[in-house]
Amino acid sequence: MGTLYEANNVSTNEDNIYTRSPKVISNVKEDNSTKISLIFSLNEEIGALGKALHIFEKHGINLFHIESRLSRQNKDDHEFYVVCDNSMGSVTDAIKEFRESSKYIHVLSEAHETMHESTPWFPRKMRDLDQFSGRILSYGSDLDADHPGFRDVLYRKRRKEFADIANQYRHGQPIPHVTYNEQEISTWGTVFNELTKLYPTNACKEFNNIFPLLVDNCGYNESTIPQLEDVSRFLQDCSGFRLRPVAGLLSSRDFLAGLAFRVFHSTQYIRHHSVPMYTPEPDVCHELLGHVPLFADPDFAEFSQEIGMASLGAPDEYITRLATLYWFTVEFGLCVENNEPKAYGAGLLSSFGELQYCLSDEPKVVPFDPFVACVQAFPITNYQPMYYLANSFKDAKEKLRQYAMTIPRPYTIHYNPYTQNMEVVDGNEQVVNMVRTLRNDMDIIIDALRKAQVKQI
Repeated sequence: MGTLYEANNVSTNEDNIYTRSPKVISNVKEDNSTKISLIFSLNEEIGALGKALHIFEKHGINLFHIESRLSRQNKDDHEFYVVCDNSMGSVTDAIKEFRESSKYIHVLSEAHETMHESTPWFPRKMRDLDQFSGRILSYGSDLDADHPGFRDVLYRKRRKEFADIANQYRHGQPIPHVTYNEQEISTWGTVFNELTKLYPTNACKEFNNIFPLLVDNCGYNESTIPQLEDVSRFLQDCSGFRLRPVAGLLSSRDFLAGLAFRVFHSTQYIRHHSVPMYTPEPDVCHELLGHVPLFADPDFAEFSQEIGMASLGAPDEYITRLATLYWFTVEFGLCVENNEPKAYGAGLLSSFGELQYCLSDEPKVVPFDPFVACVQAFPITNYQPMYYLANSFKDAKEKLRQYAMTIPRPYTIHYNPYTQNMEVVDGNEQVVNMVRTLRNDMDIIIDALRKAQVKQI
């Protein structure tokens, strides 16, 4: 998404993520490699905090930092943000005890501590993505001083409305319908008209094949901003992808985890009307015009999910590399079509200027190689000086899969499409179940081939 559009370049230090409150820091020297961060809300009772601190003491855990604040899930409650020393004691046992005695607990990061022996925490069910709603790194309803809408009181109020929708949304609910005002629709129309002039010649064939379907089924036109719920239902029918509203930029780890479930975190607000062809962060134009069409393509959907699957439980340095691969593919990728490059990256397909520039003779274009691209530096405020060219989505997916196999994880991740759950494959029982499913699929394929041969005869 958009949500990762600048996520690589946003500090993920917790000091920048959360509003500061009075804090208590232990005298232990802090080491980032041994930190684990937790957010939990206690039952409202006298001495609740003391009982919580006793749990940490009981399990031999030192605290680097603790702060309190109003809960993001229920404004009548308070929650605590804690950074623990993960090099001693048992954080796993403490978490288990907190799950039994608190309203909720979210594990934000785990370096070496594990939830299931050697398995770091990651979302196992689509519902687990609800935990990300309050973990926005930047933007949302708070704008930087150089944002075009910073001094526009009405625009900031409008952004707050969109942020509230995203923060209150939970899995399984329909995405709330938004009534866009005339100014917002006018901004959308300007962007829509300029970009659609370029799509027939500059976008890949998969994009151009799907775009008319969005016009027919989701109301894509210059005078209507499509509703996320309508678009999400369309994507589910095409490839199993779905949209989920988000208030702003997520961390790379959280955003990629959504892709593993074929969930795309999408903004719902629109850029400021004063500069319709510019936005400092992803907005609904970037999402619906740049990203959405190709999520309806089965091959591209599989490729996007592969990036997400590779991120689950991966070490931090590999999250950075996968986010870089996302940048050079899903955001700014080119592909071969009739021996010519065409754009498929959303950052290109939602930028009138760069969609023309990327196919000119000015930038450098090289074959897509994930082992090289994952460590390539890139600018965020200028057009890209270099683009990676994929032979096809299928070819890019296979190359990405080979790269993912080099990520150091003591287990394999399998997505169960029937339950829509992530399964850790680290034992014989899981392997046997997967083989049984594979045999059933092979029987269906063999039967289909046999019937096809009979028809030909």
